[in-house]
Amino acid sequence: MEQIVELIKNRDPEQFEFHQAVHEVIETVKPVLDRNPEYRQQAVLERITEPERVVMFRVPWMADSGQVVVNRGFRVEMNSAIGPYKGGLRFHPSVNLGIIKFLAFEQVFKNSLTTLAMGGGKGGSDFDPKGKSDAEVMRFCQSFMAELYRHIGPNTDVPAGDIGVGAREIGYLFGMYKKLKNEFTGVLTGKSLNWGGSLIRPEATGYGTVYFAAEMLSTRSETFEGKTCLVSGSGNVAQFTTEKLIELGGKVVTLSDSSGYIYDEAGIDSEKLHYVMQLKNIRRGRISEYADKYPEAVYTPTDPQLDYNPLWDHKAECAMPCATQNEINGVDAGNLLRNGVYVVSEGANMPATPEAIDQFIDNQILYGPGKAANAGGVAVSGLEMAQNSMRLAWPREEVDNRLKQIMKSIHATCLEAADGYGVSGNYMAGANIAGFVKVVNAMLDQGLV
Repeated sequence: MEQIVELIKNRDPEQFEFHQAVHEVIETVKPVLDRNPEYRQQAVLERITEPERVVMFRVPWMADSGQVVVNRGFRVEMNSAIGPYKGGLRFHPSVNLGIIKFLAFEQVFKNSLTTLAMGGGKGGSDFDPKGKSDAEVMRFCQSFMAELYRHIGPNTDVPAGDIGVGAREIGYLFGMYKKLKNEFTGVLTGKSLNWGGSLIRPEATGYGTVYFAAEMLSTRSETFEGKTCLVSGSGNVAQFTTEKLIELGGKVVTLSDSSGYIYDEAGIDSEKLHYVMQLKNIRRGRISEYADKYPEAVYTPTDPQLDYNPLWDHKAECAMPCATQNEINGVDAGNLLRNGVYVVSEGANMPATPEAIDQFIDNQILYGPGKAANAGGVAVSGLEMAQNSMRLAWPREEVDNRLKQIMKSIHATCLEAADGYGVSGNYMAGANIAGFVKVVNAMLDQGLV
């Protein structure tokens, strides 16, 4: 197993996030390999860590000034053993092949846990939609889709949104796909409601993260009522995580963006959350403006010189990282534990470093890893695919109930897999084992392809 990790590092030495994701999974599935020697003979680790297909392409587009700009586009189709590739598109300056591969790898196991027939993939570009006009975003999306359309389809690969890709971007991407293919089909999820989108889809990742945490709390006969919660981020996932926490009686005291974070000791209520949604979704402003609107809140700008994030250094019982990968390091984890946090549910993908995860597991807190806790987003994307196939739309209550049941099922699956391999209560090991076994068995059923 160590040789496989070294092989991956030597083959792609610059893909640090991918190395981290692979190492985390391989560490936890060793008991599965020991119990099933045919897995080693069939080289399942080597096969599951190598993408089935990687597409990388240039994306030329014209700025409003008339200047031509060239970005790089990616689509990693990681594994299709249990269904068509499914995973989001991320538009952010930090995007590179290593990040897309890590996200695609995580997506394989996340999608497996949802009980829906979806493989794993991910894509995106180093394009930054911040500060761009609608016309510039449209021209970029059209150029991006002019290449991507060759590689996707409702029974092949179904992209969705992610960081930097919301309803606006999905609309432009879908319009170009429809023009190029001359067909109206459910090739993208996250669409607007009046042309094929699903109710609850914008809320799904945040709601699901809270539903999973509520299931973890129920194992100790507890609820969110009266609990203080730290939430990072201020985008879609953070907003709806906050909304559901408020609904269940929790008190959210933090939100953030790349510029810094706000701490509101009184709690972010529904009125304040509505302001944040207007600020971020419509005006595309910065979270620092929250402190101007509500002077009782304290804004702290990001300090790159610090070796920790002060957002995670407040008294609380629950933490919901909803921003980006590796936002909680070992120092942050120590601060969370010292301040009384015993529930961590990950709304972002791989937001905790290995050092942080080790502390959470060693201290036996309720730790829900991203591939389980934030699977609600892709689960409702799968439900959107089903609705598109049937040419109908389910009511809000039906989609929300299906989401709750899926998150309840994922929670039970994680616990059952952990119990079966002697690591009871370890949600990370349970999620990795359950997702791994399902995908690997499907791969073996389909032969050496």
